[in-house]
Amino acid sequence: MKKWLLTILFGTAIVLAACGGGDEGGSDEQQDAGDNATEESSEGGSVDSAAAEEVFESNCASCHGADLSGGAGPDLTQVGSKYSADEIADIIKNGKGSMPAGLVSGDDVDLLANWLAEKK
Repeated sequence: MKKWLLTILFGTAIVLAACGGGDEGGSDEQQDAGDNATEESSEGGSVDSAAAEEVFESNCASCHGADLSGGAGPDLTQVGSKYSADEIADIIKNGKGSMPAGLVSGDDVDLLANWLAEKK
């Protein structure tokens, strides 16, 4: 009887652990992004990091990697130490090398450029 009860409890624990315990808060990265959604940029304004990350994910991550580490496009983890926000915005608008122009438009260009300029 004790072995049967122990087996049931152990099996239940494994099933609950595999399901994640019902945590619907998302990954730690998503929670951190939400907690720090607006950060001060190096130029005195503020950058909505969550919105910028969403723009990056939908337009840039396929070439530059979800973690900015590069792939088909260059590594962007420290792009802010090489280019200013204005220079990054110009690259986003006009393209550079094998990067085509106009992948991002409107206010998203400035949002993304300011966010990337913080990567130093």
